[in-house]
Amino acid sequence: MKWPPLSYAGWRDTCETLQLWMQIVGKIRMEKSPRVNHWWHVTLYVTSRGLGTSPIPNDGGTFEIEFDFIAHRLMITTSGGDTRGFELRSMSVADFYQTVIDALASLKIAVKIDTMPSEVADPVPFEKDRQHKSYDREAASRFWNVLVPVCQVMTQFRSRFIGKVSPVHFFWGGFDLAVTRFSGRVAPVHPSIPGLRDSMVREAYSHECSSVGFWPGGPNSDTTFYSYAYPEPDGYPNAAVKPAAAFYSNDLHEFMLPYDAVRTASSPPDTHLKFFQSTYDAAADLGRWPRAELERRSSHGVA
Repeated sequence: MKWPPLSYAGWRDTCETLQLWMQIVGKIRMEKSPRVNHWWHVTLYVTSRGLGTSPIPNDGGTFEIEFDFIAHRLMITTSGGDTRGFELRSMSVADFYQTVIDALASLKIAVKIDTMPSEVADPVPFEKDRQHKSYDREAASRFWNVLVPVCQVMTQFRSRFIGKVSPVHFFWGGFDLAVTRFSGRVAPVHPSIPGLRDSMVREAYSHECSSVGFWPGGPNSDTTFYSYAYPEPDGYPNAAVKPAAAFYSNDLHEFMLPYDAVRTASSPPDTHLKFFQSTYDAAADLGRWPRAELERRSSHGVA
């Protein structure tokens, strides 16, 4: 597997535009899909060509929307065999929004979404945003080519757990790929998070969890892996985790590992997996999770 470089500074404009485009597609899925615990019905998934919604219910059939980062097209396909698509190129969020809505209407798919972006600074309604309009094909392709191996490692990590665990999925609000394990116990009410409704936050964190993920960067952090526990057990910030480049952020209350520390390692998948496993070990041990009931075991211990 290749682990290409991905510095946030090098693709910031495309990243900001893509996040807003993906929010439009994600909100379409959210509006048309039955509600699932922890808001797992809103996410996108890594595909063999990019990021997609998976099938979305519509009048007895289904449709899917996929960002194809090989052909650089947005594709809409239906269970009835119809398709619509258009080129991914530099265009404003407003134009992207209207083009998607028009394409759905031509397929007789009616949907109305909340057009105010989520989890971004100074949000502007999609239909009015003509500031964000960057699309660099090479940057978008590189982003997806990072998600592919990261998703594979996350899938391997997920397979070690037989308790309640989320899919490996992409959250278009925070713009991160994540997978979350649960202890099975109810958690204390989570404090409010700016930019999110309390009802969403409280359901997302209704039960004790250990979450790991990948973030392709933002204004306050470069491309990084992260891991956190809720509620955070006593001693968690001081836990010994691997590899040596990992550190605990007091501001974010998360362990973080720079992407470059993984990409340049002799074995990126092993380094990546050690970070997730060691931070989970700290959360589960310090939080006194019933690990024997939750983890898959082999003749050599935990798989």
